Amino acid sequence: MTVPPIHLTHVNELVSLLQRHGFHTSKSLGQHFLISPHALAAIIAACELADGLPVLEIGPGIGTVTRALAEQGAHVTAVELDRRALQVLQETVGAFPAVQVLQGDILHVDLSAILGEQRWTVVGNLPYYITTPVISRILDFSDRVERAIFLVQREVAERMQAAPGSKIYGSLSVYVQVYAAVERVARVPRGAFFPPPTVESAVVRLVMRREPLVPPALQPTFFSVVRAAFGQRRKTLETALLGGEVLPGGRPAVAEMLAAVGIASSRRGETLDIAEFRQIAEEVARRR
Repeated sequence: MTVPPIHLTHVNELVSLLQRHGFHTSKSLGQHFLISPHALAAIIAACELADGLPVLEIGPGIGTVTRALAEQGAHVTAVELDRRALQVLQETVGAFPAVQVLQGDILHVDLSAILGEQRWTVVGNLPYYITTPVISRILDFSDRVERAIFLVQREVAERMQAAPGSKIYGSLSVYVQVYAAVERVARVPRGAFFPPPTVESAVVRLVMRREPLVPPALQPTFFSVVRAAFGQRRKTLETALLGGEVLPGGRPAVAEMLAAVGIASSRRGETLDIAEFRQIAEEVARRR
């Protein structure tokens, strides 16, 4: 079966499509549809579809990425929150038998049932207001995800990739890097969207580690230490951990614990790498 061509990166064709369906973009849902062929090509290339993995798409919108994936032969399960978009998606991707569109909120759908026991590629143009919760949700299923390609605010992409010692290195950097290697694929200007957002964006790829850098049993303690360390960025590590109540016994107990792992109490959280945070977490867990 030949699927009639639709050029969703052509603004005139995009506007005509929206008008036909009486569809108006929602600011509250952060809807900005991709119209850059360059950015679209970067996303599709980053998915590495040749490996044959199924694709979970978060927020297909009007189907720009969905259609490009389907045209490359991908099997796509797309989860869309906006019920108004379902009729548009029927026109743009309904003719592809390998595309399944589910209406629902990616933060609340039964991802375990959707993903099953196989490994997936995940892709999504993420609304800025829910970027971190969505990424966290996908990382919760990192054992069933091979890679995730996200179109996000440029500053968020930079934070995910940040190294210890930089001003933008923080809890998000550590959290993502525990589960994945982070690569920024492309920078995407405001004009690459309709309507244009107020900020620049970037395509970022997360390649999931076969084993996270912190074992599951230690992760609650590890992330409590990380949150405490970055909760008061201007404070010394000792003071920040004391304020975060990661260990009973007050300041003497925190100071003794840091001395035991050979980490100076005068350091700040932003200077610690993941291995050092893990050392602290292991010692905290041992002393609790």
